[in-house]
Amino acid sequence: MMRDFHDYSLKEHNTFGIDAKCCRFLEYGNIVEAKQTAEILRGAQLPFMVIGSGSNLLLTKDYEGIVVHSAMKGISSKESEEYVDVRCGSGETWDDVVAWCVCHSYGNMVNLSLIPGEVGASAVQNIGAYGSEAGDFIHTIHAIEISTGKEIVIPKEDCDYGYRSSKFKKEWRNRFLITEVTYRMALHCEPNIDYGNIRAELERKGITTPTSGELRQTIIDIRNAKLPDPKEEGNAGSFFMNPVVDRSRYEQLATKYPSMPHYKIDEDHEKIPAGWMIEKCGWKGKSLGRAGVHAKQALVLVNRGGANGSEIVALSDAIRKDVKDQFGIDIFPEVNIV
Repeated sequence: MMRDFHDYSLKEHNTFGIDAKCCRFLEYGNIVEAKQTAEILRGAQLPFMVIGSGSNLLLTKDYEGIVVHSAMKGISSKESEEYVDVRCGSGETWDDVVAWCVCHSYGNMVNLSLIPGEVGASAVQNIGAYGSEAGDFIHTIHAIEISTGKEIVIPKEDCDYGYRSSKFKKEWRNRFLITEVTYRMALHCEPNIDYGNIRAELERKGITTPTSGELRQTIIDIRNAKLPDPKEEGNAGSFFMNPVVDRSRYEQLATKYPSMPHYKIDEDHEKIPAGWMIEKCGWKGKSLGRAGVHAKQALVLVNRGGANGSEIVALSDAIRKDVKDQFGIDIFPEVNIV
């Protein structure tokens, strides 16, 4: 049965642990309930937002509207000669899907291990890590169009996937309720171990040719070593997007900071880690009131205990100002601030 609550606390639906309320909370578990939810949204005279696990959400106040969540489950696969299509309910936990794929010898998405969130959000946010993005694998998205209640299938090519972006975040915002996502993966692939410190960690373990399971565990170990558990210290993972700058700007900075890490995007652009710049500005491990910067990863802002959303925004603003002053680069939150 569809869950429908009024004056509902969202504390358990955001990983920062902010105790904010919404006017109404709707959760659908199948296609019929998704259509019923769309009908309620069409008739309600209230704004609404669709959330996943709240791992990319910062609430700064009570939400005077309807919050919608998918609880649709299920994972299945269908193989052809070259590909496998893995179809998942939008309410599935993302890392459970990666684990399922690795267990079934579909290792293509292994670099996306342990990213928090759910399947529906992967299609909206184009989540990514260690040189891979969800958009690399998404094939089709099944959804209910809210304005009509119709079931539709959206091909990946229509979604305009980019770095942490998609049409779902822009012109399609609040247009669809995602019900399922199908990921297409080649049956034979070479693992990407040359991003970040993956290869170094494998070598430390004495592994030269990792299995998908070994690579997954290595990535999990790396992430656990530098990222806090939201159950112990509220956070939303990487708070800021890594800025992409043109080559001339990169070369200017590289002259001043020869050890600056960077990743080539194309012939004209380089990506510079925001966490490195934040650390250079002296923020790593520091706090501003009850909000702070994680001691092991400067890209992560944390709730030290009892912080509200406005305090975390104030910390974000202070960090952004310092990065702009020192490097001349604007960094922007990856987190959805409401």
